[in-house]
Amino acid sequence: MSAEPKLRVAIVCDWLTGVGGAERVVLELHKLYPEAPIFTSQYDPSRIDWFEDADVRTTWLQRLPTSFKKFLPLLRAWTFSRLDLSDYDLVLSSSGAEAKGIKTGPNTTHICYCHSPTHYYWIRHDEYLDNPGFPFGFNWLAKLGLKLLIDPLKRWDRHAAKQPDFLIANSTHTQAVIKRYYRRESTVIFPPVDTARFQTRDKSALRHGFIVAGRQTPYKRFDLAIAACNELKIPLVVIGDGPDHRRLEKLAGRSTTFLTQVNDAEIVGHFASALGFIMPNMDDFGIVAVEAMAAGTPVVAYNKGGAQDYVVPGKTGLFFERQTVKNLSAALETASNKNWDYGQIAGEAEQFSAVHFVHNMQNYIKDRLAERSDT
Repeated sequence: MSAEPKLRVAIVCDWLTGVGGAERVVLELHKLYPEAPIFTSQYDPSRIDWFEDADVRTTWLQRLPTSFKKFLPLLRAWTFSRLDLSDYDLVLSSSGAEAKGIKTGPNTTHICYCHSPTHYYWIRHDEYLDNPGFPFGFNWLAKLGLKLLIDPLKRWDRHAAKQPDFLIANSTHTQAVIKRYYRRESTVIFPPVDTARFQTRDKSALRHGFIVAGRQTPYKRFDLAIAACNELKIPLVVIGDGPDHRRLEKLAGRSTTFLTQVNDAEIVGHFASALGFIMPNMDDFGIVAVEAMAAGTPVVAYNKGGAQDYVVPGKTGLFFERQTVKNLSAALETASNKNWDYGQIAGEAEQFSAVHFVHNMQNYIKDRLAERSDT
């Protein structure tokens, strides 16, 4: 008997210019299919060194500075819509922007892992208009562009969302938003969280104060966490950097500490020594919050978005219902006075591990390929 022909696989993503949840998905897909080329708009290996052994193929946009990324949605839409991957049997796209709009042929199965309908068109359009976060004083240009182009870009984005044969959502929240804006069904597969590195934590560490971490942008609402901890006069560690950093520093009281350079090993200790992790915004999923759980740390989260998939009130954390200092302060006081089972919290985080992600993706891909072959 002749051997089955080898499956030709391609991976596509919006960009590879930093480390985040979308890039973690691409990394796990690369591990699943190490010979598959990775197509992307721009790649900066100095900022993400996970793909040194990969065949990364960039578009002509690579010739532009990666700092221009926010300026390029129209050009990315044009470029990805002309990227023809019809020669591949299986295309796996990891996209929260334009990469889902690539071309495939009738014999290609295109599965898109959708992190969210594109934020600047749908979910956070008003927030981007208020504060686009563009460098060099170009916010005015970004606001003008969004106002003038929003309707045609929305039409393009909705059309692009029809290109994949199947959609995967990273949370039940994203699944509902995909249904609302793209009018498509999707299957939830939680993103990969590197829970294994938190198993080295010091389980006897004394816990005190709260922690918040991530890119410091206005929509993350770190200002709310700072204000609540100021009011309660309790320690807060703020890990990360971003365009909102200076404003946050001005808001902070004496009990708030900012750490902008924290490596993966150090963050394990910071998470494992905190009374709780604060997630004051609505996120599509929120990998960093699950990382805190993997360190045994309860999550105090705004009761919206992806947090609803992993915060179990009284077990893995607590919710607060309104984004006010009063509401968050009350939740932080409750969390401070509760006897948490840190080992149980860490155990609950394991269902979101990279191992589970790979297992779920393998089964999903196998089923979808079988489904297509039967039609």
